Amino acid sequence: MEKQINFDLSNVANGGLQEKLDRALNQVTENIMDPNTDQTKKRKITINMVFEPSKSGDAVDVDIQTKVSLVPEQGVGTTMLIGRDGKGKTVVNELKSGTPGQTFIDPETGELKTDTGQPVSGVEAVEQASEKKVIDLQAKKG
Repeated sequence: MEKQINFDLSNVANGGLQEKLDRALNQVTENIMDPNTDQTKKRKITINMVFEPSKSGDAVDVDIQTKVSLVPEQGVGTTMLIGRDGKGKTVVNELKSGTPGQTFIDPETGELKTDTGQPVSGVEAVEQASEKKVIDLQAKKG
């Protein structure tokens, strides 16, 4: 029996479809191997072929597209501390210690840090420098 349809997918468009499929497979396998994604979730490759016949009906233009559906990277979470500074402007800092107002020891440096990750020694120095001296308004200039 003679083959009536001669449309070998690996040879379509001079191998163009196979190249598209190879790239899509590479994306899928990279996504599966990415430690930031859930390896157990399904991925999908869709090959879309659109056939546009000529007016005479003796030829058909075929547009071939591949679409890859990947699993997104897993999210990461944190807690942000928000408030206002002394001038009324909003301030935002990431909570590093796990509890607002709690200091912690940085595991990498061994340094004592505030709940937002700033070195305590630096914060204390800034606070001491910004402490205002009491002004005696009754003192006479002489």
